[in-house]
This record gives sequence, C-alpha cells and structure tokens, in this order.
Amino acid sequence: MEHIELTVAVNAPAQKVWDAITNWEAQNKWMLGTKVWPVAGDGTGVGGRIEAFTGIWRIGFLDTMEITIWDAPTRCDVLHTGRVVRGTGTFEVVPLTQTTSNFVWSEDLDLPLGILGKVGFALLRPGFVFGVRKSLEKFARLVEQGAL
Repeated sequence: MEHIELTVAVNAPAQKVWDAITNWEAQNKWMLGTKVWPVAGDGTGVGGRIEAFTGIWRIGFLDTMEITIWDAPTRCDVLHTGRVVRGTGTFEVVPLTQTTSNFVWSEDLDLPLGILGKVGFALLRPGFVFGVRKSLEKFARLVEQGAL
C-alpha cells in the first residue's frame, strides 16, 4: 500500500466544507482533470457508489468507488474498486473554530503490476502530489469565495 495524505486549511465552517466536498458533480471545478458523478442514488451514505474519470478527453481511467464510511459532516471513506485504482480513500473535515476547518484528503493505494507499479508510482508520485495539492488549494479558495 502507498499512503498519501494532504491537508488544506479552509476559512469556512465545517458544514460548508463538507457540503462542498460531497458535492461530487462539482469536483470537476477544483480537482485537476477529474469528473465525478454518483451512480447509486445520490452518492451519499454507506453503500452509495460514485465514479470518477481522470484524464484528458478520452485518455485516462475510470475510478469506481463505494462509500464505506459516511459520518457527516466530518468523514467519508471510499473503497476504490476499479481496475487501475484500488485501495481506500478518505475525505475528512476537521473543525478548528466555528469559521475555520481543515480538509484532509488521504489515499491508501494498492498499486497494480507488482514491483513495476511501485517503481512507476515512485516516478509519478511527485507530480501526482503536486496536482492534488494544487487542487486542494483551489478547493479552499472556491469554498471561501462561496463558489462551491
């Protein structure tokens, strides 16, 4: 497993941050190269399912997920069930004050292709982390501006 965890401070109450991160269809406004949509119900609650396509045009991959923990307004865990992305992901909102929060994004990825996957990810990791960090910073700005 490969663990990645990034945190961004958001000048917004926890509920507002939660509402923004669980608005799956709005993720394309802040998550670099990704479009997300619910496929089972509205994508909320344990057992809800969502899908995400990450890439450019038709070049990319589909990430299928099932919600395994739904503890609104603080935590959503998903199980990645696709061919490319496997493992778990967590969105966590940590209230700091009544008007500020941290958003913690973490993944425990089960890399495909054995040692080749580990070497490949080691090469891709810095770019991947940079992209996610920039996405989280954009997320914080959009929430603070009331755009999400």
